[in-house]
Amino acid sequence: MRIALLGYGKMGKAIEKVALQRGHEIVIKIGSNNAEELSTLSTSVADVVIEFSRPELAARHITICNELGLPVVCGTTAWQSEEVSVYENIRKRNGALVHASNFSPGVNLFFLLNSYLAKLMSKWPDYKVSLTETHHTAKLDAPSGTAITLAQAIIDNRQDLQSWTLGQSESNEVLSIQAIRKDPAPGTHTIHYSSTIDEISITHEAHNREGFATGAVMAAEWIIGKKGVFAMKDVLGF
Repeated sequence: MRIALLGYGKMGKAIEKVALQRGHEIVIKIGSNNAEELSTLSTSVADVVIEFSRPELAARHITICNELGLPVVCGTTAWQSEEVSVYENIRKRNGALVHASNFSPGVNLFFLLNSYLAKLMSKWPDYKVSLTETHHTAKLDAPSGTAITLAQAIIDNRQDLQSWTLGQSESNEVLSIQAIRKDPAPGTHTIHYSSTIDEISITHEAHNREGFATGAVMAAEWIIGKKGVFAMKDVLGF
């Protein structure tokens, strides 16, 4: 499989390593220093595009690839305001996109665990829920896309919560997300349920980028020949 990488930072390099190990070919690597090479993309050059760039570039990259007839795997987050229009365009043109806040199979299992626990805890309103995420200082967005996905699943399963906020919440209807940035720091997400009696917590800690990279390449392998907008749960069969 011929893969074009849009975004060649630490994540792009990790994806390249996994893709080569799985027998694929990296045909284009576009980073901040060679953005003009985007014009060389075509179906005659690549079979699929893996996009891990910057929030301000993601929608444009996906739109260009869609117009070229190239399926896209996108892991860039923090461009929510453009998601609806991009998704509509993908469906209108019969394109293909896998978009996820986190491609790690372990994190996606954690998503399921989080939703299940939130549903159980909805019957115990004495437990106040909060979320903490920790990443390195070079991470561009806060809270992380993974934290937002976790928070939304909690809100969807609890009638007492209406929204989330970054920082300490002053309302019982708003879920608090604490975003910590420090070096070094593995990507860590923890959901806390605390009462006057005890505390229940679940945590996912990423030891390296290999899980994210492996999931992204798995998604690229999976999307070939498919049409529509998909999430990582579709790839994993959850």
